[in-house]
Amino acid sequence: MCWSVAYYDSDVTDDRADSSVAPVTWVARLSPHLKGHLFSFDQRSLTPCTPATATRLILIFLLLEGVVGPRLSLLGWFHLAAPPVWIRVPALLALALFLVRVVARIPLSTIGFRRWREWGKTERSYFVQVVIIAHVVFFFIAAHRLRVVVGDQGLWGRACIMVPTQLAWGIYQEVMYRGILQTSLVARWRPIVAISVANAAFTFGPLHFYHFASASALPMFVGIFAIGLFFSVLFWRSANLWMVGILHGLGNVYMDGLSQLVP
Repeated sequence: MCWSVAYYDSDVTDDRADSSVAPVTWVARLSPHLKGHLFSFDQRSLTPCTPATATRLILIFLLLEGVVGPRLSLLGWFHLAAPPVWIRVPALLALALFLVRVVARIPLSTIGFRRWREWGKTERSYFVQVVIIAHVVFFFIAAHRLRVVVGDQGLWGRACIMVPTQLAWGIYQEVMYRGILQTSLVARWRPIVAISVANAAFTFGPLHFYHFASASALPMFVGIFAIGLFFSVLFWRSANLWMVGILHGLGNVYMDGLSQLVP
């Protein structure tokens, strides 16, 4: 096991607690509807992966991102065309989860896929709030493209395929870089080092390497690193891969998916 999750009642405080924990007390007293915004979720004790499990996870990551490629670049070596994105993305996600179960030999809950009933009150509240906020913000950012899609029935079918595909694409990226890579590195190094290395791989690795050829590479990489760092810390603090995966997927829907439908 990589994650050993233990819950504690954050509403109960010990008056006998040592004064050394005083700086945390005011956060613990906050409403569950506010604590998530400070990355303060129901307390968990995290047990690192065994060295063998961490190694297997890293090998899975190297195989899928370094050999197969996030866009199936391996097929190009054999002069084969990659399948359409709505086939490629679910296939990659299914393969990644299959390898975690069969090769790493751990349950998916080990990399953060926990059932809704296992989420704490703070997690649930934070997730719902951020999803609503994201929809409102993206609605204004992508208002023009949304109006075009709503007004053009010819785009409705493509939109129905685009939305689940982009959601799955966001979840796949979080599985690879947070659930698999970050989890394995945290088992070996201090969290700050592991998060930095995993996020650097997310930013500059195979997933976004093509941005090096862009004239706006610097601001693009800065943005990707900042977003990735947010997801990295959120995952580290919550141990909840569903949360970061769905939030990532929502961003993909509005920013990447809509721009493909309406250039």
